[in-house]
Amino acid sequence: MKQPETAFGSDLPDFVRRLPVSLTPDPSMVVLRPFRPAVEPRNDNPLDKNRIERIVSRVVSMPAAEVKRSLAHVMTGFADRHVDVQAFFLKSYRNIAEPYLNDMLITFDEQLLVGAYFSHEYSFQAAALFNPSIVAHPDQSEVEEGGLRFVMSLRAVGEGHISSICFRTGIITAGGDMVFDEPHDHSMIAAANHVEADPDGLEDVMLTCDEAPTVDATVIFPTTPAQSNGLEDLRLLEFEGDEGGPLYYGTYTAYSGRAIRSEMMETRDFKNFRLFPLAGDASVNKGMGLFPRKLDGRYAMIGRQDNENLWLLYSEDLRTWNGGELLLQPKYDWEFVQIGNCGCPIEIEEGWLVLLHGVGAVRNYSIGAALLDKKTPSKVLKRTARPLVAPTISEREGYVPNVVYSCGGIVHQRTLYLPYAIADSVTSAVAVELDDLLDFMQPV
Repeated sequence: MKQPETAFGSDLPDFVRRLPVSLTPDPSMVVLRPFRPAVEPRNDNPLDKNRIERIVSRVVSMPAAEVKRSLAHVMTGFADRHVDVQAFFLKSYRNIAEPYLNDMLITFDEQLLVGAYFSHEYSFQAAALFNPSIVAHPDQSEVEEGGLRFVMSLRAVGEGHISSICFRTGIITAGGDMVFDEPHDHSMIAAANHVEADPDGLEDVMLTCDEAPTVDATVIFPTTPAQSNGLEDLRLLEFEGDEGGPLYYGTYTAYSGRAIRSEMMETRDFKNFRLFPLAGDASVNKGMGLFPRKLDGRYAMIGRQDNENLWLLYSEDLRTWNGGELLLQPKYDWEFVQIGNCGCPIEIEEGWLVLLHGVGAVRNYSIGAALLDKKTPSKVLKRTARPLVAPTISEREGYVPNVVYSCGGIVHQRTLYLPYAIADSVTSAVAVELDDLLDFMQPV
């Protein structure tokens, strides 16, 4: 069967199997967030009430029957859209309104209604759902022989172009298909329950979403000032060598609206998370991908601190990344502008498989791969002279045209399953037999 033609007129390799996967933004997926209006007094009069006090005053001045009627109207409209909406309204009341009550006693219904005025819905994936990565699910019970349950992370973009991290789950079947679970009706933001700052002002954030009924109900939203405009492009992996059960790490880009920095996510269950920033001169750019185990007693990473080439990095403590060894440079016409990793290195029998993106003419993004020596990963054995995946005629249009991109694939039973984003808008996937991929690569 003839493969689709790319936007630049070439065909994709005929061994790349396109999967019937299409994950599109869904504006009906909403979360509750606090709404905190500005508190400046009107007319700069220091004796005047601020906006929060004025809103509270309007609510508590209502007759009790009117409070009940108004609260019932709110609950009718929103209780079925969220898990325990009352608990959220109470939290908004206590965090935003209660400090301005000056010990005023108000009824439980008034607290709920006040909290509703300081809450709002946010459609976290209304604009885009893209840049996926994929790992084995921590729960593999009741999976058919030869199958694999997975967790896929995605970058979701909503109002104000704010990026968050969300998840989907599904099964790679014994027959080689990817079947996704229906997402849960309710989504919840993982709440920050502890923030620690070191002497340099770098924050470790502990998040929890224990109330989320499923993994795909959890959303990780910006928490610190460094993250305020988004958490971008999580490169998720399962880390080996830990006796406490599955341990997952993922590097991502924190964006403040003015500056970026590399950060790391850690979780065991996709309900409790630790987010922490990376330090060192090699962590200043986007696109860092952690190796799934220590190499000679040290953590290892693929990085792109010069915004053009790929580097091999080592660290003693997972946090601090300095120096590095130049690993790969642009070589072929489809990657002349720059290369970067498309996920964390994947260990296979033949070595370390590194998925990479290349940027060519007209800022056209394509996906290829390289193979590193298993014992000496600084040694490049093979790489793709042509892309594995490139924007086809039907895929080139979107928010950012002519771009395909991934944050990580998974190998299962000698097949690479590679989810990828189209035009920074939606997500699809392909499957590639490892033997075909290795034969397609050119020796270096």
